[in-house]
Amino acid sequence: MAGLEDSSQGRTRDRRSVYERYRVGTGDDGFNLDDFFARETASDGQATDIEREDTDESTDRITAPFDPEHIDIETRTTTVDLLLSRLRNDMIDLAADFQRRAGIWTDVQQSRLIESLLLRIPIPSFYAAEQKDGSWVIVDGIQRLTSIARFFDAGLVDASPLKLSGLEYLHNFTRAGLDDLSGKLQIRLRETEVVVHVIRRGTPEPVMFNIFARINTGGEPLTRQEIRHALIPGRSRTLLARLAESEQFRSATGHSVVGDRMADREMVLRFMAFRLTAPEGYRAGDFDWFLADAMHRINRLDVEGVDRLAHEFTSAMTAAEAIFGIHAFRKYRSGQQRKSPINKALFETIAVNLAVLAPFQHDRLRQLDALEAFADLMEDSEFERSISVATGDPKKVRKRFDAVQELFEDLLS
Repeated sequence: MAGLEDSSQGRTRDRRSVYERYRVGTGDDGFNLDDFFARETASDGQATDIEREDTDESTDRITAPFDPEHIDIETRTTTVDLLLSRLRNDMIDLAADFQRRAGIWTDVQQSRLIESLLLRIPIPSFYAAEQKDGSWVIVDGIQRLTSIARFFDAGLVDASPLKLSGLEYLHNFTRAGLDDLSGKLQIRLRETEVVVHVIRRGTPEPVMFNIFARINTGGEPLTRQEIRHALIPGRSRTLLARLAESEQFRSATGHSVVGDRMADREMVLRFMAFRLTAPEGYRAGDFDWFLADAMHRINRLDVEGVDRLAHEFTSAMTAAEAIFGIHAFRKYRSGQQRKSPINKALFETIAVNLAVLAPFQHDRLRQLDALEAFADLMEDSEFERSISVATGDPKKVRKRFDAVQELFEDLLS
């Protein structure tokens, strides 16, 4: 069979692309799309409607060595009271919307942290990045610090006061708040020592990303977008959140993108990145750096520039849904009924190519059979690989953007 070859162990190895095998396998023989498309997971461990990217480490890894003289990580032992003082004086950025919507601690979890402090049981370290003004961005430990602040001064985190519940040992403190504790116990809590690993300003940003990418938060590694969100404050945070929650984006993606791990914001950012840097100008090869740089560039835009990008994005979302229907941003074969998961490389490619077209061209594409033309494009194995494997490679980027641009131009002509 074409595309198959024998391995040295005598087994038959299928060398066709995933999509080629998927096309052959469709039919009434119990075929399941999930067998072919690995999906990203949400914070609860459940599969999402976004196809997991097969990254090629040769293009994604940081290849340049770092000068140790530029790396400054300081371990500080501080107290709970000093952390609260920093919060009160805006010297700690908790990035409240960074808290995973599906993973925010319950009252019982928060209460048991306070119980650990009362019992003098050490709690895990905090990790922070130091900003130019000396403030800290908490990247790991947000839930722990939020729980402590809520018990001591709920207004610091815009929450209701925490009353202890579900305690394992100190049952006599059930329903107790801070004021219900004796002065001695309050002092014990305030003087509790905690460890904060501070990555000092001046440390190269790629190093910060590399460090935080290795940290587990509650046993779950941070996603790259969660790290970008924590380390790069500014208007880009607000813009990405607003557009990810827009009805245009939610409708075009079938209301199926789970945002608790910030996959939705990363998709918006990928659009923004390729509107700020044309695909033919992309040379990085390090896609994480490329997206981080885009957030910095958004922060430097004026109000008109931000509004322009936002308008282009929502217009592209409306057009994509009108043109491709339920299969927008998804791999598709002719006659396919069931939806494939959303492909992030397709998302950025189709959305950016639509953003540069005029409204009347969107209307024209909607009247044509663009979906079937796209199915023909999926027959191109090079294009299929450009949206499936090593998607951050510059050659793959140019391949997919050029192919979709040509597809639209052919239809419109």
